[in-house]
Amino acid sequence: MSKKALIVWGGWDGHEPEQIAGLFQEILEGENFEVEVSNSLDSYADGEKLKTLDLIIPHWTMGKIENSYVRNISEAVISGVGLAGCHGGMCDSFRNDVDWQFMTGGNWVAHPGNDGVEYMVNIKHSSSPLLEGMSDFKVVSEQYYLHVDPAVEVLATTRFPVVEGPHSANKAVDMPVVWTKRWGEGRVFYSSLGHHADIIAMPEVTEIMRRGFLWAAERKRFVDESIAKVKFYSGMGDSQ
Repeated sequence: MSKKALIVWGGWDGHEPEQIAGLFQEILEGENFEVEVSNSLDSYADGEKLKTLDLIIPHWTMGKIENSYVRNISEAVISGVGLAGCHGGMCDSFRNDVDWQFMTGGNWVAHPGNDGVEYMVNIKHSSSPLLEGMSDFKVVSEQYYLHVDPAVEVLATTRFPVVEGPHSANKAVDMPVVWTKRWGEGRVFYSSLGHHADIIAMPEVTEIMRRGFLWAAERKRFVDESIAKVKFYSGMGDSQ
């Protein structure tokens, strides 16, 4: 039976959300997923439907979202549905929603030098085999500076500063580029690469996303259906 994925794209057009959603669809269909693509946040309105999926891919930069929609996504992921995305489409989606940021593992705050910065993506050796066999590579794009959940497992980093600015006074830091985390029974995957579709189309980035999608979607297979039906109290709610 094919796994099911939902891609929801929109928000700021500068991130080429429709084009990137198309690339994500190609990756997933190449792995025999049944893919639904939507450009409406109302796709998150049916919480029970979301729980039948294997993977949710948000690609929506900035904007606002209904609190109930975030709660529906959160409960789906808690039940075992995977959540995966990239760049501003997942970690600069809803700046006023702390529940979203808590679930995804981080939030964009700056990209010193804007687009066109040349920097290295360094693959880290960790307990996760997800990026095993991949080598460091160079990117010319936005270099994302994020505020990151210390609970994430970092799979790739980039060194700041490349471009001078007020952050340079802090000396060198290794900023997470790719990470995973757990949200209840679900798996969360994020890569900060993907300012434009041409970056996603880079072979290294396409492979990172492919592996991340498969990893995030795999957890659903191991979750007992009785657990998936339980509504978990999260202890959140300050933004609701």
